[in-house]
Amino acid sequence: MKCSANYVPLTPISFLERSAIVYRDRASLVYGDVSFTWKQTHERCRRLAAALCRRGISRGDVVASLAPNIPETYELHFAVPMAGAVLSTLNVRHDSAMVAVLLAHSRAKILFVDYQFLDTAKGAFKALSEKGSPLPSLILIPDPHDSVSRPKFGTEMTEYESLLAEGEAEFAVVRPDDECDPISLNYTSGTTSSPKGVVYSHRGAYLNSMAAILLNEMQSMPVYLWTVPMFHCNGWCLTWAVAAQGGTNVCIRNVTAKGIFDSIAKHRVTHMGGAPTVLNMIINAPPSERRPLPGRVTVMTGAAPPPPRVLFEMEEQGFNITHAYGLTETYGPGTICTWQPEWDSLPLEARAKLKARQGVQHLGMEELDVMDPVTLQSVARDGKTMGEVMFRGNTVMNGYLNDAKATEEAFQGGWFHSGDLGVMHPDGYIELKDRSKDIIISGGENISTIEVESVIFSHPAVLEAAVVGRPDEHWGETPCAFLKLKEGHAASAQEIISYCRERLPHYMAPRTVVFEELPKTSTGKTQKFVLRAKAKAMGSLSKQSKM
Repeated sequence: MKCSANYVPLTPISFLERSAIVYRDRASLVYGDVSFTWKQTHERCRRLAAALCRRGISRGDVVASLAPNIPETYELHFAVPMAGAVLSTLNVRHDSAMVAVLLAHSRAKILFVDYQFLDTAKGAFKALSEKGSPLPSLILIPDPHDSVSRPKFGTEMTEYESLLAEGEAEFAVVRPDDECDPISLNYTSGTTSSPKGVVYSHRGAYLNSMAAILLNEMQSMPVYLWTVPMFHCNGWCLTWAVAAQGGTNVCIRNVTAKGIFDSIAKHRVTHMGGAPTVLNMIINAPPSERRPLPGRVTVMTGAAPPPPRVLFEMEEQGFNITHAYGLTETYGPGTICTWQPEWDSLPLEARAKLKARQGVQHLGMEELDVMDPVTLQSVARDGKTMGEVMFRGNTVMNGYLNDAKATEEAFQGGWFHSGDLGVMHPDGYIELKDRSKDIIISGGENISTIEVESVIFSHPAVLEAAVVGRPDEHWGETPCAFLKLKEGHAASAQEIISYCRERLPHYMAPRTVVFEELPKTSTGKTQKFVLRAKAKAMGSLSKQSKM
């Protein structure tokens, strides 16, 4: 039996519409001295959606943004889909070359850019022009503290508030025809030659937002501090989840320990999230920057298991830590390490080891398993047998934009192949053991070793290169390059690092360079597991730099 005639496609747009009624005059957004209510946010988003349609945006068009965690970025998460379009929030740490590639690949019609990243946009537009690619229209989000001087761009540029004024508050929202229609486009850390655009649906975003509410144990009217970048999986879908609960979004442009403690104290923050680097920042804050917590703060962390010491010190300071795991392709968190009350009586090390596991699928994800990637048979639940972590459900991506081959490979056998290797414990909880694609996760950012190696190989003195992750107490991992130089050539470690920093976003450049013969298999392939062991034996670079 099909859905009734009363059926309406699921969409997170409805969260905002409901909150504009239920939480009408309560604070929706706070940013410094600026604040909005849910009624105002709803009206502003409808005006912006109307203005986008007036500018020629139609159903299925891509609208991109290059901006930090500010109210405008939050509003775009509703305004763009309200216009029937697809939002692509670009990583502000990308350089001009990568931004140009992503704008071209997505065929974005409009780019919203924050004043802080205008130079990056300029470089991207120049690169697009040189290749004869069409340029998107540019909307500037200006410096709110500088109303006099305005930057010049060399092309027609409208300011955000001016665009918003073009729209009407009574605009008829363009709802999805089908709940599987795209709502957002999120890029993984692929190379400039083969970017992967992950397509999210209205249905998946709706369900993962509801799951995020449960994962974070969010009651009505939470106060959420934005330390997770909104450009990461749409803020792990919490952009929409907070709206569903009528919460207050506390925006901060730059994530610092002082900013976190000040915001928690001033706004009585109840929830936040972040990679272990954020946790490290908090526990290592000097006494002058710390403030007493007004209450328990729930923090969701992911990207890498937090060290036991970090967990202990965070909980000692009054934070409640939950550990999640997922990928861009699973709308961010796809699992949660659900805590069992009997674990409370265990010693600290045992508790930390349990909490560091990736756990079980959340309620929005239908199936999670660890399987043999060839036979698709589940591995033994013994905590030892390795397999590939796989997902299946409504909160897995629609596919990769304009890449049918990669999509087909990712969903081979009817499961999404994560590329992560792990084990299944007897209690049904999974634990990651390695990354099959050698991705380095540094400060929550995915770094492709292939892309870094390709830059190193372009140095005239380099013969061979291999990049692996070196464990780091602050960043989780940092890139470590093992090099063999050409005979008769010379290069210092600092020269290689500087060379990479000139050609890559700085977070992708190696922080450690080792000159030695690279271990090889009989077929000539570099044995990266040997290099990873060497990098691990070096210890944390951050720790050493503090000594």
